[in-house]
Amino acid sequence: MKKLFILIVVFFTLIHNGFGQTKVSGIVLDNSNQPIPYANIVFKGSNTGVVSNEDGRFYIESPNNYSELIVSFVGFPDKIVKFPKLVNFDFKVILTEGNTLKEVKIFAGKTSKKNNPALDILRKIWERRRKNGLKMFNQYQYEKYEKVEFDMNTIDSAFMKSKIFKGMEFVFKNVDTSRVTGKTYLPIFINESLTDFYGDNENKRSKEILKANKNSGLGSGNGVNMFIKDLYNDYDIYDNYLNLFDKSFTSPLSKTGIDVYNYVLADTAVIDNKLCYNIVFYPRRKNELTFKGDFWVNDTTFAIKKITMAITKSANINWVKEIYLEQEYEVLNDSVFLPTRDYMMSDFALRKKEESKGVYGKRTTLYRNFKFNEKKPDKFYKDEINYIDNAVYTRSDDYWDENRFEKLNKDERKIYAMIDTLKTVKRFKQLYSLVSILGSGYIEIPKWHLDYGPIFSTVGFNEVEGWRLRAGGRTYFGPNDLWRIQGYTAYGFEDNKFKYGISGKWMIDKKNRIILSGGNRRDVEQIGASLTSTNDVLGRSYASSGLFTTGANGKLTSINLTTLAAEIEPIKNVTFQLGFSYRTLESASDTFKLDYFTDATLTNTKSKVTQSELNVQIEMTPKKKTIGYGVERRDIDSPFSRIFINYGQGFKGFINSDFDYQKIQIYYKQPVVIGAIGRSNFTMELGKTFGQVPLGLMSVVPGNQTLFIIDNTFSNLNFYEFVADQYATLQWEHNFQGKIFARIPYLRKLNLREIIGVRGVYGTVSDENVAINASGLIYQAPEKPYWEYSAGIGNIFKVFRLDFAWRGNYRDIPDTSNFTIKGSFGFYF
Repeated sequence: MKKLFILIVVFFTLIHNGFGQTKVSGIVLDNSNQPIPYANIVFKGSNTGVVSNEDGRFYIESPNNYSELIVSFVGFPDKIVKFPKLVNFDFKVILTEGNTLKEVKIFAGKTSKKNNPALDILRKIWERRRKNGLKMFNQYQYEKYEKVEFDMNTIDSAFMKSKIFKGMEFVFKNVDTSRVTGKTYLPIFINESLTDFYGDNENKRSKEILKANKNSGLGSGNGVNMFIKDLYNDYDIYDNYLNLFDKSFTSPLSKTGIDVYNYVLADTAVIDNKLCYNIVFYPRRKNELTFKGDFWVNDTTFAIKKITMAITKSANINWVKEIYLEQEYEVLNDSVFLPTRDYMMSDFALRKKEESKGVYGKRTTLYRNFKFNEKKPDKFYKDEINYIDNAVYTRSDDYWDENRFEKLNKDERKIYAMIDTLKTVKRFKQLYSLVSILGSGYIEIPKWHLDYGPIFSTVGFNEVEGWRLRAGGRTYFGPNDLWRIQGYTAYGFEDNKFKYGISGKWMIDKKNRIILSGGNRRDVEQIGASLTSTNDVLGRSYASSGLFTTGANGKLTSINLTTLAAEIEPIKNVTFQLGFSYRTLESASDTFKLDYFTDATLTNTKSKVTQSELNVQIEMTPKKKTIGYGVERRDIDSPFSRIFINYGQGFKGFINSDFDYQKIQIYYKQPVVIGAIGRSNFTMELGKTFGQVPLGLMSVVPGNQTLFIIDNTFSNLNFYEFVADQYATLQWEHNFQGKIFARIPYLRKLNLREIIGVRGVYGTVSDENVAINASGLIYQAPEKPYWEYSAGIGNIFKVFRLDFAWRGNYRDIPDTSNFTIKGSFGFYF
């Protein structure tokens, strides 16, 4: 669903027509002409208000007509300001200190943690946080309506007249103005959904049932819905940390908030017949993942009535210029406050400058029909493996008119018609296709239901093949195909040989995801690029033909691999697979051998390994979320654990197989989110081979002789430096996400991110496996555990990461590296 962002290359104009009848944007200054951040601005005679940003700027609008603003800030008397017309831009408000307030300190900097009434109120909120709202009840349920909209913003007339929009000028008729930022925007995509939500606080279980979903035509079905859930996670303001765009922001209601926020008790007012306090909060330091804003809290229950907050411009997050959130609660009775409305707006942009163009992503969520303490049986909460009700995506317009919680405004209604028209414009289709290619790596050929690619694997290099060209493709009728065939062919200009691979998958049972698969590959490969093996017949490591490598990479193997497998997912995120493989292995280079002795006298040798293997695999990925329900699905980029167990049995004599052995492999990865100080990943691999096997079937500790970071490899090891028939590895990596650099002058503005890591491996080789080795490679196992450590800098120019890795021991081995620098590219928030 990255295709939605093709529209980032379109539209906008600076037209100031919109829904609101009264619009004011401007700046709040003191009498020294210095901006006043976090001042309160309210239309006189209303509850409509905003808080100025760290530069003192604000924008406020209302569908009603007003002629005066009330501007207030601690240390200044309130000021009532009249404005000459309903729409006012670049409005300047100057606050002057009153005579009785000369001794009052202006809270533009850090506030005191002592004798601060705002902090006393905050502590009351902590005490009551589990006694407010839905957490008061054993069970709860409600209806939810969610609307997500994408809008182009800040596009001037010169950009609008660009040749790129020739034939698409009609879209600019739908321009409006944001009530949050005051910028013009053009709606280009909308997605609506209706769901029933059920929760059980006793068993900590929940379930959401989708009743209807509709979007404006850029994709369809579950893919769009899950893409939106990936982009906009649900959050609870009472939690210590809010996970937004893969980052952990400290909540202003967090128990650690005192350390990162300033709090000011700004006002009191009666709202819905309840006395409420107004507390303004803003960050103590720049470049941290924090918010600015204010909230209203009840004076007796200390439940939040309303909260508005936005990230600061200096927050260490990429591609997002602004995040703005609003939540409103209604009073059910004297002690219960329930959510009624949740609004979130993000401004996606390449740069954070005020004038930079971007895309608004807006999510509005409404709640109604709450019910409590109606217990559901345990089986009700059982996750459906692959259930999809296509009827929810085809609800009629009459159904939506009857069931929407609120009507669409005129611009939202126009989006559906506008996208239908755009899809008939040749220029738009060309732009759409270009972004699709860059996002997926495949070139679509709809006429033949084929995709050509991946295009990023077209060129490679290694010492055996020299320069290598690759061409491939796959069948593609849609994202939820029940079957798929893919293949490739490659040619090496040094060995003058063609290679190929082909595989197929067919899901014969959608409910339990029973999938049959098989394939064959003849290619040149770097064996030992990973310890834990799978049945992915087309899986080939970047180490096999990386364009940028260090040292010799001629220890390559010619492999002919055939696989057959059947898998089932009887429980959500638990997969069982039974597979069979048959392979032949022989050296692809004159400088490298896989030879082994074939007799007890150690006189006869053989250079080719022929082996059949039956394996059973179990994979568990709790909390993993996926997009789609076809034979292939895409994982949502959210942290989840992975446990993988593989048992393999080799059969000597079966189809001329050479060896009889048993192999067990265990892989475990555990991400740990540690709030404001970042995220850790722990990875462990265990394995043992029982029986006599040659080098081609041994476990090679994965080295990395490329210039790029490759997961689960050792940066300073050469290929085949360590081999083992039993092993244990442990890796730890932690990303501080800029927490340290944010406190260092001059570095904080660069928004760099710190990464540290440690990797270690222990292994042995049995005497019987050493005895049959005739490869010329002297087996060395890490019986004394090998370890290395690294420190990295991420987010360089927002897309690049550099890791510096050092050997912890084994530093005197010839032709090896004790220190390496490796990099990677990636687009991360």
